[in-house]
Amino acid sequence: MPVGGHSNTARRRRTPPRLGLTLTVFQHPSSDVQSHVAPVRRLKGYRLVCRAQQQGPGGTGAIRVGAVLWELAPGRRPNWRRLKSLAQGMPIVSYSADPDAAVATRSRKIGFVTHLSAPLSPVEVEHQIAVAAPADLATRWQRSRSSLSRYLNRVEPLSEIIRHVAAPLEPGPVAEALVRRAAAWLPAPSWAVVWPDAVGAPALLATWRLPLELERAICSVGAHVLGSGREYGARDLSHDRRWRGGDAPAIAVVAFPLRCRGRTVGAVIGVGTTPSAKVPAVPANVSAAIRVVFEPAAVALDNATRMQRAEALTVTDDLTQLYNSRYLSEVLRREGKRAVRTRQPLSFIDLDGFKEINDTHGHLFGSRALVEAGAIIRDCVRGRPTWWPASVATSSRWCCPPPAAMVRSSSRIECVRRLPNTCSWRPRDTTSG
Repeated sequence: MPVGGHSNTARRRRTPPRLGLTLTVFQHPSSDVQSHVAPVRRLKGYRLVCRAQQQGPGGTGAIRVGAVLWELAPGRRPNWRRLKSLAQGMPIVSYSADPDAAVATRSRKIGFVTHLSAPLSPVEVEHQIAVAAPADLATRWQRSRSSLSRYLNRVEPLSEIIRHVAAPLEPGPVAEALVRRAAAWLPAPSWAVVWPDAVGAPALLATWRLPLELERAICSVGAHVLGSGREYGARDLSHDRRWRGGDAPAIAVVAFPLRCRGRTVGAVIGVGTTPSAKVPAVPANVSAAIRVVFEPAAVALDNATRMQRAEALTVTDDLTQLYNSRYLSEVLRREGKRAVRTRQPLSFIDLDGFKEINDTHGHLFGSRALVEAGAIIRDCVRGRPTWWPASVATSSRWCCPPPAAMVRSSSRIECVRRLPNTCSWRPRDTTSG
């Protein structure tokens, strides 16, 4: 019996045919859905079905939906009942033929993680379905590694993140743009950006659907990544030897460092709210693509941080760490106009007596008095955004709003007013007696 042909045919017959995933497109009746989904028909392994959003349940009763593309349009309300029923346990992505940014904003408010534009790109559709599929964190990364590699190695993700992180001049908006892109591109249900604050302590800068009870643990993970400068993954944070406190939550995490100019300036952390069967594995080619895409965000975050700290130095007094006269003059101009407009008085407290301290005990004790006064004033105004303590030359001045706040804080104001006579450093008077 000839070996060629028969054995190959038998081998092919033993391989069961691959069942395609049914991708159902719910569109508005008047939309040109065929032109929207024409490129998606080239996807292998997908069965494409189009249905109207307002169509009754009988039209889809025989269809086992595997993934959903939901069309959004300005001025049209979606079928909320059907949308909620479809969103239970299957990947669902919104799209629109209208390029208006308001539609994408509406998509985020409804709860869609990703919003696509028509005509639909096969690479984007395949990737977003893989990312949105419900599973534990390790399974999400394993399922989406091939589509993730194809998606991130295109020009569009790099140009999109450059466009969104280049405009803001403050670290917060940069991190918000980054965390939204990470939530849309990478397979994790929750995301966070951790950075070192002014004193070097790890702090949350931006989050995406991160539960409040997990913030402390995520800051600890961020501190580890900031210190090591390497990627980190854990299938169950409570079983990791690095967290011996015993209070780590049972969650899966995957973290990527943000490196710029040879330093780790932040960490992007993906969170699975349940433990995974194994450690989330990121292939080398996907990891390299993520580093390339995240690099503009790291540069923008570092530039914004440097600018913020430089601006803080220009309006901060070196000795007392209060605002200086430059900032006080700006505040007085702004608040003076507001007081005239609202017909409310503006309070301005000047602490006297520091010249006598300098003349009697010397400038060294005068400087110590200013430092202690600045610390007490900062403690008094902590949590009060409309109170501006400033140090001007050799005296401290305190600008604050009048009405009820002044009445409630009269005891604090009196305490600060008497600072020159009550400072704890005050030398003992040896001249009397």
